Amino acid sequence: MQLVINTFGASLRKEGERFVVRAGDKQLAVSAHKVRSILLATAAHLSTDAIELAIAHNIDLVFLDKYGDPFARVWQTRMGSTAAIRRRQLEVADGPEGLGVVIEWVQAKLRHQAEFLEELRHRRPESADLFAGPLGAIRAGIERLGLLAGTVDEQRGTVMGLEGSAGRAYWTCLGRLMPEAYRFEGRSRQPARDPFNAVLNYSYGVLYSLVKRACICAGLDPHVGFLHTDNYAKKSLVYDLVEPFRILGDRAAVLLFTGRRAQKDFFEEIPGGISLTKEGRAFFVGNFNERLDKAIRYPVQGKPGKTRNVKVRDTIQFEAHALANRLLGRLDMPRVVETRSLWDESNEAAAEDVVELDEAAGNEEGGAAEPAPAADGIEPLLPDEGGDTPKEEPPC
Repeated sequence: MQLVINTFGASLRKEGERFVVRAGDKQLAVSAHKVRSILLATAAHLSTDAIELAIAHNIDLVFLDKYGDPFARVWQTRMGSTAAIRRRQLEVADGPEGLGVVIEWVQAKLRHQAEFLEELRHRRPESADLFAGPLGAIRAGIERLGLLAGTVDEQRGTVMGLEGSAGRAYWTCLGRLMPEAYRFEGRSRQPARDPFNAVLNYSYGVLYSLVKRACICAGLDPHVGFLHTDNYAKKSLVYDLVEPFRILGDRAAVLLFTGRRAQKDFFEEIPGGISLTKEGRAFFVGNFNERLDKAIRYPVQGKPGKTRNVKVRDTIQFEAHALANRLLGRLDMPRVVETRSLWDESNEAAAEDVVELDEAAGNEEGGAAEPAPAADGIEPLLPDEGGDTPKEEPPC
């Protein structure tokens, strides 16, 4: 879970293996085994014992400004095999293997887009003609990506061009499927020009936070990307690795509107565009977290044809560890990009059988091996809430 402390004057302290949050007369105790990250905002107080407990469990502490943007992060100092992984990360980024990784991620993103449109077309047989052109453009992009060779530097423009062409067809199609009051024309970012893009930007902000944490836990450098170029403070690898997972935000946003659950008071006008209100953020992040916590069947390492039940959100951590292991020459971990229809509703598994992840057993202690199951803990009593969209966002 993501623990959010956003009440003025609230405090966070340690009690055994639990975090204790106090806000006025209310108190919440949460097992450290259940917490992935802690977000602090609005003049909250924090004890050093709580920081030590968080570090011991690989829980990052993120401090947010009044706009919901992170301005600082506390993370552990142990490196494990991180140095070897990051050295290989730099080497691979400049060679043919780096292009292979990029193509896998972008093809997976486009494949998920095509699968989603196919699902929507099946539900709307009367609008079948609307889907033909976009599906053709996306499939053509997937095919052309598979023909590329060389290095990322040589093919970057072509990859981003194919990705962009497919994306324009995809968003145009989705925009026409929205209820009339919420139809939109393509992507808009900072700020969003319409309610749909405001929700989508927020969902991507949540995903960026999850991907960055996954990179850190796997020993990867979030700022050394393959497709996205280096720049000051730019999380290039986060923007690369998020590609196969954007479908999670897409599905959550589309189904919020097509399911007619969006309300006018979820949105407000800001200079130059539209933003989510506090009520809108609370509603959407609750809905999105429910989707991320669904159990799905995921391949088991070293056992072809076998699956286990994991949370959707944990597939991000698995993919980051798979990349780190690949950089170290270990190729036996399952990959999200090799798993078809991962987000299909028919792939859902029984929630009571889900395997929890404990990143404390991951790479930062010495190796990029797959995380181990965690112990049970106290269930959270406060709603989860993700961070808002970062100020700098790549094309999508």
